[in-house]
Formats: sequence, C-alpha cells, structure tokens
Amino acid sequence: MHAFLGKITTLILFFASIAIQAQTLKIATIFSDDMVLQRDKKVPVWGKGIPEEQITVTFAGQSKTTKVGADGKWMVKLDSMEASFTGRDLKVIGEKELTIKNILVGEVWICSGQSNMAMGFSSSAEVSGLVPLAKNIRSFYVENKVALEEKENVVGAWKITNPKSAVAFSFAYFLENIADVPVGIIQTSWGSSSIEAWMPRAMTQDVPHFKTMMQEFDADKERVAKIQQLINHDNWTNKENIFLRRHSNIIYNAMMHPLIPFACRGLVWYQGERNTRYMTSLPDVDKKNWFHRVCGIKDYGTVLKKWMTTYRKRWDDEQMHFMVVMLPGFGKGTQQKPFVDPEIPTEPSWAWMRENQMKALELSNVSVVNTIDLGDVKDIHPKDKLPIGQRAALLAAKHTLGLSVTAQGPILKNVEVHNGQLIVAFENAEGLKTRNGKAPTGFWIADNSKNWVKANARIQEGKVLLSSPEVEAPKYVRYAFAGKPSVNLVNKYELPAYPFRTDSWEE
Repeated sequence: MHAFLGKITTLILFFASIAIQAQTLKIATIFSDDMVLQRDKKVPVWGKGIPEEQITVTFAGQSKTTKVGADGKWMVKLDSMEASFTGRDLKVIGEKELTIKNILVGEVWICSGQSNMAMGFSSSAEVSGLVPLAKNIRSFYVENKVALEEKENVVGAWKITNPKSAVAFSFAYFLENIADVPVGIIQTSWGSSSIEAWMPRAMTQDVPHFKTMMQEFDADKERVAKIQQLINHDNWTNKENIFLRRHSNIIYNAMMHPLIPFACRGLVWYQGERNTRYMTSLPDVDKKNWFHRVCGIKDYGTVLKKWMTTYRKRWDDEQMHFMVVMLPGFGKGTQQKPFVDPEIPTEPSWAWMRENQMKALELSNVSVVNTIDLGDVKDIHPKDKLPIGQRAALLAAKHTLGLSVTAQGPILKNVEVHNGQLIVAFENAEGLKTRNGKAPTGFWIADNSKNWVKANARIQEGKVLLSSPEVEAPKYVRYAFAGKPSVNLVNKYELPAYPFRTDSWEE
C-alpha cells in the first residue's frame, strides 16, 4: 500500500513539475534577437511566467517591473524611444533571466495580404536590383500556419535580412532612405486569402455575412476535423495548402493575432483579389466552388473599414496607420461575366473594387497607394512592384513621419459644367500634365441617360476640360474607371491621378 501511495506521490510531483516548467518565464515569440522596436510610441513587452512572480524588463536605460497575473501572463510597456542604429540587449528578469540581443529602434510596419504581397522580390528585376544597396532593414517572416483558436505565439524569427516580399522590400528600402532610421518589416501574408481569412471571430458581431460564414464553418464538422488533422502536421501537399488558405478566420488566429499588441507604425494591406469574384453579397456555392463564399466587391469597402477599426481596438492604437494598396490594372471581370473590355467604364471590373478600397479613406490615418497605371491586363500577378514600394514610402513619410512631401497624384476636387463642357479640378495638381505629352486619356462622360462615351480631353490652366459631340449636356465623368484603363495623367512629380466617378455622388 505504501509503495502504491509512493508511486502516486511521485506521479503528482512529476506532473506538478511539468506544470511549473510550462509556466516558467517566457517572452512572446515575436521578440527575438536582431529585432526592431518601434520608435516614438510606448512599446508593449509581454510573455508568461509563474503567477505572482515579479518580472523586470530592462532596455536602453529603462527598467519596468510588474507581476505575473493569475492567468500566468505578464506585460510591461517601455516608454517611447528615439531611433537608434546601435544594437542593444533587452533583459527579462524573473526566476530566471532572458536576453534578447542586438535590438534596433526605428520604424516597424506589418505587411499583409494575399499573393501579390507574398510575391518574392526575385520575380521583379527592378526590386532585385535594390538588394546590394539596401541597409538597416530587418524582417520577421511569419510562417504560413492556421489555427482553430487564437494563438498566443507566432512561428517565425527576426533576421538581419530584407523581407521576402517584393512590395514589402521595396517599401522598406525607400522608407529607410527617406526616414534615415532602421526599418523592421513583419511579413504575414498568404496567397488566395480573403479579407475574411484575416478577421477575428469576434467580428461576427458586427459583420452579418461573416457571422453566416462562421456558422456554416462550425456546422461542417467534417471540414473542421480535416483542418485539425492538417494542423497536426506541416508537410502539406499543394492541394492541402490551397484548401487551408481559402478558409475564413483561421489564418488570422495563427498569423495575425499573436502579433497583437506589438508596437508598429502601421499595416500595409495588399489584398482584395480574392473578393472580386462577385459584385455583391455571399454567392451560392457547391462543393466545387465553396471558396467563393466571401463578400463581394460592393460590400468590401464597408467590411474593410470595420476590419481596420477592429484591429485598432485590439492593438489599442487609434493612430495605427493603414495603407491600402489599390488593386492594379487587370483585364478580367467577375464570375458572372469573366470576359470584359478592360477599358470600358461600365463593365463589372476591378474598377469597382478600387472604389471600395478607397472608401477606407473615410477613416482617419488611412492612405491608399495608387496603382492605376500599373498591372498587367492578363496577369493577376504583375511584376511592376517597385513603384508600389516607392509610393507607399512617400505616403508613410507624409502621413506618419510628418515630412513635407508630395505623396499623391492628382485627386478629384470638383467638377463644373460650362458651355457644354465638364471642367475637372484636382488637388495635388501642381504641374498637371500627361506622361507622353498627348491628350489625357481614360476619361468618359455621360448626360442624364448615363450612356457613357469616351471624352475629348485637354489640360488648361491646371484643369482638365472634357467634351464630346455625342453628349450635348454632359453631367457625369468617370476617370480610369475600368479593369485596365489606358491612363497618362500625372502631376509634376510623375504621380498618377486617382480613379473616380462622379455619378456616385447621387447614389
């Protein structure tokens, strides 16, 4: 009997020791050697430990102390710091001591989205050419993972290297040159992912279609079981990889949630292609096209704004800047009408998605990178990624660094009707011109009938005058409002004019 009790006691002590080891002092995996911390903001540092254990975090002359909570979690916030190229160590001291080495302080951005964000810089000769010139850039590549519940730790590590993504690397390169501070990029992206894939489950309370999607997801026990089975091993086939990345929520759980509340300047978002299959509403699907079950183009703008608001609340940072990369030129339409004329403004094209992406500008601290002059009519993965990084860096300089730079091309200001012409005025129109010295292209006009015709356009005194012998009383104008429009209107800085349509004013 005593021997049996002894064995029981030994087992109890064994499992108790395992429990203690599980609670031993740890720091979240987003913190690792060679990282970059955000300057000019409070910097949360967090991890796990034994309840009631006293934790002290020291870095750059600061020392912050706290106690581990009953849930085994701890967090301190370092005071805002100036940029520094000097590598310094961060220490976490409790029942043992952890050291994170060689940390810089500068500008930190998350770069997220689907395949055009994930696309490597080796596919772009222009971006690849920056490699020997790059300096002071560090990156954290988040491994492609999924989870059925929100994870606390992310899989990846900081490295003294350029981001894999062409857009993220180009952006980091030009931002470092403009700001003259270290730049840290956290790349978390996955091809084919919808915006719903990057949404926390809690958004079901605010987004009705997402609630429907998650209810359907939960009801499909076979699907959930398959996902869990795939989570348990990493050697996915290409078919399994595609299957996983097409689901809602589970990418967020593993690849975004663990980053919260890591201090950063903002998030560059290059996503939307997946949500262009239908114009509006959740489509009916079957077993072959189940992955079409995402919001449509005309719903995207509203969802995008709610998504941004949710992220800011979770990061507890209303100043968190969102930079949306406008979908560039592409010549295909929707599922109902896949073959469209890429220059006609009435076709069901990506023009409508760009309009919805720009609705994000209704929120503060949001920028949209104009790509209307870029893209490929036949290739959904265009190679002209360098201008995106350049323009994103200019926007960051203006809107997050407070630098006095022109970061945008001409933006519609107003339209006047005069003597059978439409006179279009723009903001950011200094030196308004066309790239090729010819008449402006991409303008269409209509009267009350809304029968659109290509306009005769000319520049006069910094404005664009539009007319057509086919339209006696023009009222509306659409500019660059097509899948892959031919455009040439820029300002003196060679930045392209943003697309627009004025018939939306009456909707």
